[in-house]
Amino acid sequence: MAVHKRVYRPYEGPLTPERRRLLVLPRYAFMELLESRVMLAYFIFCFVPFLVELGYVYLANSAPARALIGIRGETAAVSVEFFMFSLGVQSTLAFLLTAWVAPVLVSPDLVNGALPLYLSRPFSRAEYVAGKAVVLASLLSAITWVPILTLFLVQSGLAGRTWLWENLRISWATLLGAGIWIAVLTLLGLALSACIRWRLVASAALVATFFMGTAFGEMWREVLRNPWGRLANLSYLVGVVWRDLFGLATRRSLARDMLDDRRAADIPSWAAWAALLATCALSAWLLNRRLRAREVVS
Repeated sequence: MAVHKRVYRPYEGPLTPERRRLLVLPRYAFMELLESRVMLAYFIFCFVPFLVELGYVYLANSAPARALIGIRGETAAVSVEFFMFSLGVQSTLAFLLTAWVAPVLVSPDLVNGALPLYLSRPFSRAEYVAGKAVVLASLLSAITWVPILTLFLVQSGLAGRTWLWENLRISWATLLGAGIWIAVLTLLGLALSACIRWRLVASAALVATFFMGTAFGEMWREVLRNPWGRLANLSYLVGVVWRDLFGLATRRSLARDMLDDRRAADIPSWAAWAALLATCALSAWLLNRRLRAREVVS
């Protein structure tokens, strides 16, 4: 059929509001991720520790339940340390999930030359990054602060209002602690995905970033006898921040817990915050450098 005989009509349907256009990326990304049975099975597995911890909270507040299963005496109280430990378990699972999901969010668009198609539409680079970040941040939130706050609400309902008001700090400490961890994992994971086009290599690079940072920090401490080398140890930095948020920084040293060394000293919490924020800023800079539409001339 000749072109002049075709009848072309512009799209007359409803347009997506500009503020919600970035949500188009998460919608299709979630559909693709949920097609993977391995990813879906692991995501469900991430809630197994939460169910165990939920049972512990119930037993700790129910004498009849303890008597029914044959537990004598009083169990340990649900303390601040319990919630921080639970957050640590969920955050470890979140790290593994990031290593699996992050490399497939940005790298395929760069490998297949799809980025110019995104940016040729009314879609900025910031909206593109935000749309990809929403995918990862949503998954990580579902397995970190959401289960911990659920435990907090259940414990508050069983223990009463007095316990709630005395331990209200746990709620916002969980949100801030999980928030900084999610921000670091999301931005770092996307940056590595944008810099490394092979999925397995990007996943290995994310794991190596944490393990090599730990090794460098401890070598610095042993050689120079000061804790400032641990600024490269992201896991340690998050631990320092969490101790400060949960009010455990004055009770004991994280360095002593990790290394069983009474001479060890923690770096200040402000330095840990600054190092984590600098990591996020560096990751955002790398994303800004890598996510540029380029014309391919053959």
